Amino acid sequence: MDPLQAAHLGPRKKRPRQTGTSVATTSHDIRFRDLVLFILEKRMGTTRRAFLMELARRKGFRVESELSDSVTHIVAENNSGSDVLEWLQLQNVQASSELELLDVSWLIECMGAGKPVETTGKHQLVVRRDPSLSHAPDSQNIPPPTEQKISQYACQRKTTLDNCNQVFTDAFDILAENYEFRENEGCYVALMRASAVLKSLPFPIVSMKDTEGIPCLGDKVKCIIEGIIEDGESSEVKAVLNDERYKSFKLFTSVFGVGLKTAEKWFQMGFRTLSKIKSDKSLHFTRMQKAGFLYYEDLVSCVNRAEAEATSVLVKEAVAAFLPDALVTMTGGFRRGKMTGHDVDFLITSPGATEEEEQQLLHKVTDLWGQQGLLLYCDLIESTFEKFKLPSRKVDALDHFQKCFLILKLHHERVGSGKSSQQEGKDWKAIRVDLVMCPYDRRAFALLGWTGSRQFERDLRRYASHERKMILDNHALYDKTKRVFLEADSEEEIFAHLGLDYIEPWERNA
Repeated sequence: MDPLQAAHLGPRKKRPRQTGTSVATTSHDIRFRDLVLFILEKRMGTTRRAFLMELARRKGFRVESELSDSVTHIVAENNSGSDVLEWLQLQNVQASSELELLDVSWLIECMGAGKPVETTGKHQLVVRRDPSLSHAPDSQNIPPPTEQKISQYACQRKTTLDNCNQVFTDAFDILAENYEFRENEGCYVALMRASAVLKSLPFPIVSMKDTEGIPCLGDKVKCIIEGIIEDGESSEVKAVLNDERYKSFKLFTSVFGVGLKTAEKWFQMGFRTLSKIKSDKSLHFTRMQKAGFLYYEDLVSCVNRAEAEATSVLVKEAVAAFLPDALVTMTGGFRRGKMTGHDVDFLITSPGATEEEEQQLLHKVTDLWGQQGLLLYCDLIESTFEKFKLPSRKVDALDHFQKCFLILKLHHERVGSGKSSQQEGKDWKAIRVDLVMCPYDRRAFALLGWTGSRQFERDLRRYASHERKMILDNHALYDKTKRVFLEADSEEEIFAHLGLDYIEPWERNA
């Protein structure tokens, strides 16, 4: 059974069809001024037309609400060219020979590409000479596009940061987060898989027909999609955003060191604001939570790319002081091309270091930052890695490498003028930094695991287990059939062992 159906969220309530625009019309920059589009409402409906108009405007197209002489392209759905001409005659409009009559599939391809695509025979609405055929949809004369099966696994899909379906994926992410707060793993996973597959699509979903053949979309997920298409928003998301428990958990877990159990405890005690929590003398905070409250304003604001790069220089300088041949790689979202994040992760390894030098490096680096006045918080966890231990079967398993969770003081002068988010009267910002030290021969597995995204890694491990009878984690890859560890010096080799095409880090944003 679909876990979302089993959650008994109940059916989506249909709203009365609106007579006006259901998606708010806002001003958008026009990127393609040579094209002026008019979307025909006939056989499409008011709400769907408004939805398409808004999507196209967001992509930089000029879309007119009313037909005018400036229109160069008329886009229609389930209409023949003759149908469109007949409609124009009823409007007392004489169609120019230069006016292009196009099927909605052309507009969908344009929005997927982020620019106008060439019009071909499959897009053009043909005007039929035989009046008896004037109401037949032209789609029967259009050769069907070559269908490419979409994999259920994120590791077999390329997912860049160019998300054509953000209106849906934002909704799924909020609903998934709410299920995570309620520790409903099944519904959380179902929504995250749905979100991941929509992020990978090169075209926007504009009708329920577009969801046909797409994996990971259960009945409840499709109901949410349909609601957004018809109403411009999700009633379920609105309910979650107004839910007191969700808002409290969202606020509480924004504090560094606060997990679900602590959030639940505070919520059950009746707390709803951080100020009340901080002022309550009966509460006892961990060292991590104290640091989270102390530097809250800095930590809750996103780290930008310039700050991440400046932090990278800081880390590399400190590491090089003790292990000049060490390799320091920024991982996480920034390696995947993101411009902002909540922290900055680094993987450190050294081809020439002894086991003792590896074990001492993070201690020496954090001691140096302490002497320099840059270390605001440090939690160092020693390695429990065993080389020939079988990888974990859990898709979300943490690794056993030595690591430390830090808060560092990043001075604005390191970032550059105007490139760091600053608080008045302060010349530095507290930055969350994670350092991971791994043996050199484990670097490929650790790099793959720490690059993410979370859903990409989940699916990669699930694919290894279900499709290849292998076990993969941040330490190793084990072939259960051959009963051997498969070695790899690069991410490319791991993909090859799994029989997968290599996917670049910036294409793993599932």
